[in-house]
Amino acid sequence: MDRSFLKKIIEAALLAANKPLSISQIHSLFNEDICPSFEEIQSIIQELVIDWETRSVELKETSSGYHFQVRQEFASWIARLWEEKPPRYSRAFLETLALIAYRQPVTRGEIEQIRGVVTSSGIIKTLQEQEWIKILGHKEIPGRPALYGTTSKFLDQLNLKNLDELPPLKEVIDFNESKTEQKL
Repeated sequence: MDRSFLKKIIEAALLAANKPLSISQIHSLFNEDICPSFEEIQSIIQELVIDWETRSVELKETSSGYHFQVRQEFASWIARLWEEKPPRYSRAFLETLALIAYRQPVTRGEIEQIRGVVTSSGIIKTLQEQEWIKILGHKEIPGRPALYGTTSKFLDQLNLKNLDELPPLKEVIDFNESKTEQKL
């Protein structure tokens, strides 16, 4: 099968998919007679990234694969297509999520110790329902508390390939301090 036809199949699959596709998932689209190598699929994806560089949509890699998305500079216009307002999260919710992201694996007790207040079970439940966090295991101490960590869905929704792409914690703290100073 010629490479340009393979490229069209891969492009169509990425455009039609409602979630990121991994190289393995793309590879599984083909049968034994016509099956490009993983390297060839990766090469074609890189060509597609270049092909779409000047468009309003980009091919983006996240932790669970590749997907097309509207470029950030057009997001405010495209957001008007949906009447649904984005959810507003409480400070406690965001602090809990940040602690799990930066300190994982972490127990609820450790989160409460850092925050200095009790963490609502509703916050943990909501984070789990949204599939942003999951239980990674249990700490080997009395009571065997759950150890929480982030999921690939969390990374995907932030357009991150891995946790190393999170901003350094110092930048986050400096940003929050400047916001507090502005309010004063």
